[in-house]
Amino acid sequence: MKTPKRIEPLVEAGLVDEVIRPLMSGKEAAVYVVRCGDELRCAKVYKEANKRSFRQAAQYQEGRKVRNSRDARAMAKGSKYGRKGQEDAWQNAEVGALFRLASAGVRVPKPYDFLEGVLLMELVDDGEGDVAPRLNDVDLHPDDAREFHAFMVHEVVKMLCAGLVHGDLSEFNVLLGPEGPVIIDLPQAVDAAGNNHAFKMLERDVGNMAAYFGQFAPELKFTKYAKEMWALYEAGELTPDSPLTGEFDDPEDAADIDAVMREIKATLAEEARRQALLNAEDEPRGEEPPPPWMQ
Repeated sequence: MKTPKRIEPLVEAGLVDEVIRPLMSGKEAAVYVVRCGDELRCAKVYKEANKRSFRQAAQYQEGRKVRNSRDARAMAKGSKYGRKGQEDAWQNAEVGALFRLASAGVRVPKPYDFLEGVLLMELVDDGEGDVAPRLNDVDLHPDDAREFHAFMVHEVVKMLCAGLVHGDLSEFNVLLGPEGPVIIDLPQAVDAAGNNHAFKMLERDVGNMAAYFGQFAPELKFTKYAKEMWALYEAGELTPDSPLTGEFDDPEDAADIDAVMREIKATLAEEARRQALLNAEDEPRGEEPPPPWMQ
């Protein structure tokens, strides 16, 4: 096929020999299958800000580093220079996350190069020459669901040990290759230590995995891996090999139960009072109704 204009710099630099076909086009980028020597790889072409539907929420940008205070001021003001800096930071977030996670042993597509807003990376296939399916496109045996869920929890732990939270992990952002799940789409990745929303995002990521795999193995829906690993992370005790149980005694849960019990008791007391008033209307006048606890 004709080489898209955005990929031409990679061809000129000798990084890409031929564009084979489009793979997909999403809200953030268009992805092409390209030939690099004897290998097939992916070229992810990031869409310009005015051509993509995804808008970064402030909670994802919190904690991301910029080159200097001038860049930070320009980005805050929304100037032309600042918008360019924000665009670069958004693209660099996924590129940086991929290289960082690949180095930490997390199963992500192997990144090769990044040039002119195009990321060149591994093409994850299904072992038979076709592109690997997303998790949401497959049905799983309960034993496979348990195995893949355990694998994904371990990968999330390794990500957290590397200082990152995916921020948008779901069955739509995980491919199923011949050797198991592969995590993709990381432009929303956040710094675990520098972002105040990191735990909520981690809890949502892990919860999405439990909900998906729980369709095939229902007991997984009741696990609490996010709170367990975050407690270890905050204590400085989390390692890639930390044993996790999926159970966690949360003081907040106990507080919630106490609050529910107080609400139940208050409701029962109000109902008793209401019943006493109703009974009083039915009794002869002049007689004091007995208190609720004596009825």
